[in-house]
Amino acid sequence: MIDTSGFVASAVAFVIAFVAAGVFTILFKLIYQAATPYHERTLIREGNVAAAVTLGAALLGYVLALASALEHTVSLPEFAAWALLAGVIQIVAFTIVRRVVMPDFSDRIVRGEMAAAIYMASISLGVGLLNAACMSA
Repeated sequence: MIDTSGFVASAVAFVIAFVAAGVFTILFKLIYQAATPYHERTLIREGNVAAAVTLGAALLGYVLALASALEHTVSLPEFAAWALLAGVIQIVAFTIVRRVVMPDFSDRIVRGEMAAAIYMASISLGVGLLNAACMSA
């Protein structure tokens, strides 16, 4: 027989965590898009695959860190702090690549250059993995 009260408590915790992670992901997406000098929404609607790859990988990298934070935290405020830190680190990594490593990055994404997109995607996913691993320490 199922423990109804235990299930309900777990289900409520699941919904709260899932909604919080969803809200943080949406906020990260909006902040990330504001930090980029080009307009992902417009570029993606026009069929720019490079913009879609870059944004998609940034979101995946961030969500990797969120998943680790969900697994390793015990409270919503602690989760929020890790979510905020992970988002800042992702945006800082993007900014370093865009300003230091590849100053013409924005122009290359607008032109749809996949080499630049794949490079940034690998950075975003790598940073997300490192974020996730560091949260488990």
